Amino acid sequence: MITLALIGITVGMLSSASGLGGGFMVVPLLIFLGREAKLAVGTSFVFILIVAISSIFAHYRLGNVDLKTGLILGLGGILGAQIGPQILQHVSEQNFKRIFSVLLVITAVWIFVDSRS
Repeated sequence: MITLALIGITVGMLSSASGLGGGFMVVPLLIFLGREAKLAVGTSFVFILIVAISSIFAHYRLGNVDLKTGLILGLGGILGAQIGPQILQHVSEQNFKRIFSVLLVITAVWIFVDSRS
């Protein structure tokens, strides 16, 4: 429990500061701790929801929220959030790990390249 709480604190700080949501960190950590990939994904959304709500208030107080854009993106996200789990049900654990790993590498390269400009 202490390990999970410390992971939550660390990832919460990083995700609320970076806007990356935290799932890209929580899912691999939960898999490392022995959780099945699909369970790790679903569980990470509980974490993301709680951190996102808290982050909205903190960023709103600082004037860092464009509500209109966020709501429009969120409406599209609602649809995507219903489709994603259906797709995941047809992906093996091994293939999920491979796909997720590739996405993490692409994201890392993209952020690295973007930081050079």
